Amino acid sequence: MKIVERIYHHATTTPHKTALICGEERLSYQQLAALITEKAQHYGAMGKKAVLFKATSTVDSIVTYFALHHADVVAVPLDASVSAERFAQIERTVETNTLPEGVADILFTTGTTGKQKGVMISHKAIVANAENLIAAQGFTSDLTFIINGPLSHIGSLSKLYPSLYVGATVVLLDGMKDLNALFAAIDKAETPVATFLVPTSIRMLIAFAKAQLERCKDKIEFIETGAAPISQGEMQQLRDILPTTRLYNTYASTETGIVCTHDFSKECLAGCLGTTMPHSKVHIGDDGLISCSGDTLMMGYLGDETMTNTVLHDGRVFTSDLGSIDEQGRLWLKGRNDDIINVGGYKVSPVEVEDEALTM
Repeated sequence: MKIVERIYHHATTTPHKTALICGEERLSYQQLAALITEKAQHYGAMGKKAVLFKATSTVDSIVTYFALHHADVVAVPLDASVSAERFAQIERTVETNTLPEGVADILFTTGTTGKQKGVMISHKAIVANAENLIAAQGFTSDLTFIINGPLSHIGSLSKLYPSLYVGATVVLLDGMKDLNALFAAIDKAETPVATFLVPTSIRMLIAFAKAQLERCKDKIEFIETGAAPISQGEMQQLRDILPTTRLYNTYASTETGIVCTHDFSKECLAGCLGTTMPHSKVHIGDDGLISCSGDTLMMGYLGDETMTNTVLHDGRVFTSDLGSIDEQGRLWLKGRNDDIINVGGYKVSPVEVEDEALTM
């Protein structure tokens, strides 16, 4: 199954339900499906195996993305600020490499080495990511999800999947540059609201928009965070401001997909990433490193079989993250293997140091 098939399903069952809002532009599921169909015909006629495009926070980008899926063309969404030179370089890389059967997306990500890698994602993984979040965080059709991050990365794309899967409404914002736009979107929403915020954005809202956030406390159903550690202090501050909102800290990456989540509105635990979602499993090696298995894993790195075999083998993606699993089956993140600091013979995690610094 593809997510685009769910869009067509909703276009038939709830045709007038609002699917997408961007500024003053508003599309129903019926209208979104019609635009996807029209654009898919164009891509189908091109005969291309993959198409690169700048993934801006616009209706056109969403239509393009799902039209490519509908036409069985691989989508390669790139950051909106990508240079013409880099765009051409990635295009050559895509065109000169064989694409495996079943690949839906190629997401270019920069790892800790600084080398940009094309991560190949299947339709099976995309649907598994959607179903993981639906089951773990309670996505329903009676929800407005506000996306404020780049649509070239798994962080924002993975919120698009469950929202459209269940028939919810998606609001697109151009980042967090304008906090008033975020609160305006919350105010205008006709249903309960949810969003994804990186810890930096949460820190900014607590510091500069606490009163506005408190005013919206009864409207916000849940907030998910991830991509970087969030401190104990920030968790507690957010929970105090939004006492009835579900607050999730999630473990995910482009390579592993969406794996674990912890509801810290129930218990604030820095470093706790909760239990695995239905389509995923986590494992801790003898070296303390986290590996993941399940349907959400990437297919590999485009044109780099050596790197793929290093990271993906035995049905698992092996990460550089250090962690542990407690007696309740919850994953705890202790930092990255190459980040651990040796101080006087003691191993110190920068995550613990950062958490202490942020609470002072």
